[in-house]
Amino acid sequence: MTRSQTRAVDLEIFRNLFVSIADEMGTVLRKTAFSANIKERRDYSCAVYDAQGLTVAMGDHMPVHLGAMPLSVASALARFDLEPGDVAIVNDPFAGGTHLPDITSISGVFLGGKGLGGRKKPDFYVASRAHHADVGGMSAGSMPLAREIYQEGLRIPPVLLFRKGKVVEDVMRMILANVRTPEEREGDLMAQIMAGRRGEDRLREIAARYGLARVKSSTAALMDYTERVTRAMLSKIPAGTYSFEDCLDGDGITPDPVWIRVALQIAPGQATVDFTGSSPQVGGSVNANYAVAVSAAMYCFRCLIDADVPYNSGLLRPIQVIAPDRSIVNAGLPAAMAAGNVETSQRITDTILGALAKALPDRIPAASSGTMNNLSFGGWDQLRRKPFAYYETIAGGMGASPLHPGRAATHTHMTNSWNTPVEAFEHEYPVRVKSYTVRRGSGGEGLHRGGDGVIRELQFLEPAEVTLLADRRVRGPWGLSGGEAGKPGTNQRNGEPIPAKSRTAFEANDILRIESPGGGGWGAKQ
Repeated sequence: MTRSQTRAVDLEIFRNLFVSIADEMGTVLRKTAFSANIKERRDYSCAVYDAQGLTVAMGDHMPVHLGAMPLSVASALARFDLEPGDVAIVNDPFAGGTHLPDITSISGVFLGGKGLGGRKKPDFYVASRAHHADVGGMSAGSMPLAREIYQEGLRIPPVLLFRKGKVVEDVMRMILANVRTPEEREGDLMAQIMAGRRGEDRLREIAARYGLARVKSSTAALMDYTERVTRAMLSKIPAGTYSFEDCLDGDGITPDPVWIRVALQIAPGQATVDFTGSSPQVGGSVNANYAVAVSAAMYCFRCLIDADVPYNSGLLRPIQVIAPDRSIVNAGLPAAMAAGNVETSQRITDTILGALAKALPDRIPAASSGTMNNLSFGGWDQLRRKPFAYYETIAGGMGASPLHPGRAATHTHMTNSWNTPVEAFEHEYPVRVKSYTVRRGSGGEGLHRGGDGVIRELQFLEPAEVTLLADRRVRGPWGLSGGEAGKPGTNQRNGEPIPAKSRTAFEANDILRIESPGGGGWGAKQ
């Protein structure tokens, strides 16, 4: 059966099969991981790729991971001809990664296909990306207020962690020697390996059931289908050029705003996302790379598709992303990158949606909180006699839409993580949760009101080094169509303000209070 002859029922069967594989990989990763960041917060993503490294299916995981992961896969495939039992890992933002805590594992799935000279070659690839709670660097949690990437942690180019089914001990020892919590890191890395093996097993099962030729034909047909649906969606947007700009409060080094400017050029069935005019890369850690810019663009346009289409490489075929070299959305060495993946990705999303609101005013919501409110901390646990390191993102308010008020206390846009339950959090770390509530009244007023942010208060039971990478502390998330902006967020140590991007020594019994921004309102209040 050729791609053009693939039946609609086959598309639906294989769409669900491939997505279920990615989802099951995620379940294995979560259930076998050591860290709270993965097993509780679910800060991971899994996906399936074809023999060329093109995305076949993604799990319902983290948008900022999924849109960027194909470049990690491409970088590994450019470095290695993976053999059975090989697993490559990479986190280098200048080799397909996003920021250093996100380690991606890639392995080949061999189902009988052969390349030139009769050499076996993978018929598919499976990959997982997990945010590791510490990968070394100048601050516990590896999300530092850095000025260059060399301060942020261990930078891993594409290397083999497993060769022919056995761990490469020298590579593993090198990684574990450079992190604060080696036992946890090893456990999380092995969980990623197990997730990949589950993906391999499931792909073998469907190839045995349906035949490899039919599986591959349906894979290609799914990408073509997604492309057709995406082009149809783009054809419904009025043709023209739509511009918008928004900014980060600062880079953590200077208070100067960091601007992201976009021009969306819409033509029938295609779109160009042009970031020309955005700020040059900066001295702080808010720099993003091209993979992050592509991921944000992919997410925004996917949100406009009403149908439940496969989230695969066909989505990007009609969309071109232009990001000037050494800009805030396509930074180069030695730029610090920790917050680019988490904060700048959110502002890129806000900017693209702001431009789309000019083309589709009845479809686009007001700005959501626009920050992941990144909190990392670490120190020495006297009771357990071991070091600790923790990372989390904190929810905020969702922007209101033309149809509904925004939701309160919600992770929005490029993040899709959960929170760590208070019981698990207090069990694992020398920290007490003093309060965790909705920040009432923080959403922007309007015909439809923006969602409220949250208030999170933590009391440290041991001295700890605390790093914050947050935004929307100067300017609240914007409203639309007469709706008011949401309230900016705040950070306090023992009742005194501390900067949104800061590294602070906390003593035992000190209290950290984070108030996250509310979402923007939509429509003039009547």
